[in-house]
Amino acid sequence: MADEFLDHIGAVLKGIEAEGLMKREREITSPQGARVTVARPGEPGRRMLNLCANNYLGLADDPRLVAAAEAATRSHGYGMASVRFICGTTDLHRALERRLAAWLGHEDSILFAACFDANGAVFEPLLGEEDAVISDSLNHASIIDGIRLCKARRFRFANGDMADLEAQLRAAREGGARFVMVATDGVFSMDGYFADLGAVRRLCDAYGALLMVDDCHATGFVGPKGRGTPARAGIAADILTGTFGKALGGALGGYVAGAQPVIDLLRQRARPYLFSNALPPAVVGAALAAIDIAEAADDRRAQLSENAAYWRAGLEALGFSLLPGSHPIVPVMLGDAPLAQSFARELDAEGVMVSAFFFPVVPRGKARIRTQMNAALTREDLDFGLAAFGRAGKAVGVL
Repeated sequence: MADEFLDHIGAVLKGIEAEGLMKREREITSPQGARVTVARPGEPGRRMLNLCANNYLGLADDPRLVAAAEAATRSHGYGMASVRFICGTTDLHRALERRLAAWLGHEDSILFAACFDANGAVFEPLLGEEDAVISDSLNHASIIDGIRLCKARRFRFANGDMADLEAQLRAAREGGARFVMVATDGVFSMDGYFADLGAVRRLCDAYGALLMVDDCHATGFVGPKGRGTPARAGIAADILTGTFGKALGGALGGYVAGAQPVIDLLRQRARPYLFSNALPPAVVGAALAAIDIAEAADDRRAQLSENAAYWRAGLEALGFSLLPGSHPIVPVMLGDAPLAQSFARELDAEGVMVSAFFFPVVPRGKARIRTQMNAALTREDLDFGLAAFGRAGKAVGVL
């Protein structure tokens, strides 16, 4: 590789470091859970309170999912070694797709390697240059990238601004769009805000538009029986995407759920589906078990809600600046990226694992510690975390 190119890459990395924007990974040597063991060079693993996982229902280390994964591996092997339409579809894959569709209230669903792939796949096959897609300004990067791949005219509305959404719908219709699709996150993951899906659905109906919702930070623990934000709002999304990588066991895999013709066309034309290996049997088997657990997990959902309210009230009592909300995502706003990283290091020393979020993940000047609750956290865990936040906040001058 040319030295000139490597020198250029090195300079870019130095610039990222100088701006205080370098992201670093931690090695976990235990199962994912409320407390994890973190390895350090030259040191034994250290047990830490984990406040930054998407493990909302606490299922990532659930013995029932481990057993289901082992059983599926014994019955169907380790991997499929193929894409779905060649020789990569098993009875387990179709069972999971049908189970998902029935649970979420759709005719069928289709599996992907990740929800990033699902969102990257959904727009191009369904919309052409005669159509329009209207996206919330805070939508996940996967939705943004998926929209870029299709030829439809692109519109954007300010986050949660229904007047702006209506203006964009009117502009799309006046521009002669054949079909119009509104795309939104059900929950905006950096802020913990719920989309106002009731209002969005009403506007979609008024202008004859389709509604697509990404429910990654809701499926399994939001709404009746964990069916997500459309169920919470009492509406139906035309297209629903989501993941098994968060509340439903925390492994990997995504999906699109919708009407049968939509799913059938995605099987024929969705490039991430056609050119990616099928999900391994272990993930599919465990996902089937996770849905059964999540659908019946009213007790876990209640515990998660209680934990989130207790954690939020505790942080506010300490004097931290929070974004308002009721979702288990509770962002602690710090503004400055180096300050956020210093705060995370102080918490690390206290035995609390968090992640600092900063540009380009969030806008410049909006750096934060995004804390996330889960149902496996005990009151002792939360009190330990609040005490650590108080000490760390004073150490870095936030409090």
